[in-house]
Amino acid sequence: MEREGIDALLVTDLGMVQWLTGFTGSYGMVALTPSEGVFVSDSRYTIQAGEEVAGVEVAITSSPQKPLDLMAERVQKLGIEKLACDSRTTTFDTWRQWEEKFRPATIMPSPDILTPLRMIKSVDEIEKIQKACGIADACMQHAYRMVQPGVREYDILLEIEFFIRRQGAALAFEPIVVSGHRSARPHGHASEKKLEPGDFVTLDLGANLDGYNSDITRTVVVGKASDRHRRIYELVLEAEQTAIKALVPGANGKDVDQLARDVLDRENLSQYFGHGLGHGLGKSVHDFGRLAAGADQPIAVGQVWTVEPGVYIEGFGGCRIEDDVWVTSEGPSVLTHVDRSLLELP
Repeated sequence: MEREGIDALLVTDLGMVQWLTGFTGSYGMVALTPSEGVFVSDSRYTIQAGEEVAGVEVAITSSPQKPLDLMAERVQKLGIEKLACDSRTTTFDTWRQWEEKFRPATIMPSPDILTPLRMIKSVDEIEKIQKACGIADACMQHAYRMVQPGVREYDILLEIEFFIRRQGAALAFEPIVVSGHRSARPHGHASEKKLEPGDFVTLDLGANLDGYNSDITRTVVVGKASDRHRRIYELVLEAEQTAIKALVPGANGKDVDQLARDVLDRENLSQYFGHGLGHGLGKSVHDFGRLAAGADQPIAVGQVWTVEPGVYIEGFGGCRIEDDVWVTSEGPSVLTHVDRSLLELP
C-alpha cells in the first residue's frame, strides 16, 4: 500500500471481507490502512460480528443510519486522503456514489494487493480444506453405492446433498451427476435419465465446511467397460497424474495445462478437452488463479489447485477426473484420496 501511494483499501466483495475478517454473514465492508482497519455492518449482525470478526474495529449501525454513512465517518476520522477500491467488482453508479460519500478523500482504482495474499493458504486454512476434502471423499464412496442400472441421475444428486449436509457441511456447489451421452456435458445438470449398462457416469461434488471448500470428480462405468471406455479413462488419468506431478514451486500454470493436453494428444483427444485444467480452491470453489493455456500463473508454495482434465465426446460420453492439490516446498500434496482406478459398478 505504501509502495502504491494508497492510504486505505475499501473492501466490499463479501468473499474477500470474509477472508480478511472471519465474518460469515451476508453484508459487511472493511476499510484497511497499513496499520489498522474497521469493519462495518448493520444491526442484524451485532452479535455475530462481535463473535467472528478479528483484527479490526467492529462498527455497527442502527436505523436510520446507513452502513455507508458510518464507513464515511470512519474514513474521515482516520484521515484517509486516497481510498482505493476494487474497480472490477464495483458498478459505475456505486463508484459515483462513493466519490460523493467519501469526500474529501479521493477514490482511486486499487491495484491487486489482496489476491496474491489470499492464494497462499495458512496452515489453518489448509486444515479446513483437508476436512472439507475428507467429507467429499466419504460422500463419493457413499454415492458409488447408488450407481446401478435403473437409478435416476437426480436421485444420486439428492443422496449426495443429503450426505454432505448430514456431516454438518454445506454444498460447495450443486453436484454434477451425468451419465451416458449426457456425460459429454462438463457442467450438465442431473436429470430424470436412468443409468444404463455401458454408461460413463461422472460425479462432481464438493463440501463447504467452516467457510472452506473441496471439489472432486470421478467417472465410473455402469456394468462392463468397453475398450473405448478404458482407453479414454487411462489417458485422462495419466493426464491428471502428469499435471499433478508438475505442480511444483516455480512452475507456470499454462505449462502444466499443456502437459495434460500433450498426454491426451497421443490419441488426438485434446480437441475434446475444452476447459482449463484447474482453478484455485479455498474460500470460494473457483478461487483466484487458473491453470489454463492463456493464464500466466506462477505456482508457489501454499497454493491449492484443482486438477481436472476431461474428454467429452458428443454422442458417446465424457470422462473427468479431479483432485485437490496443495503445493508444498517438497512438491504437490494431493488432499483428496478416493480410488482413481476405473471402477465398473455395481
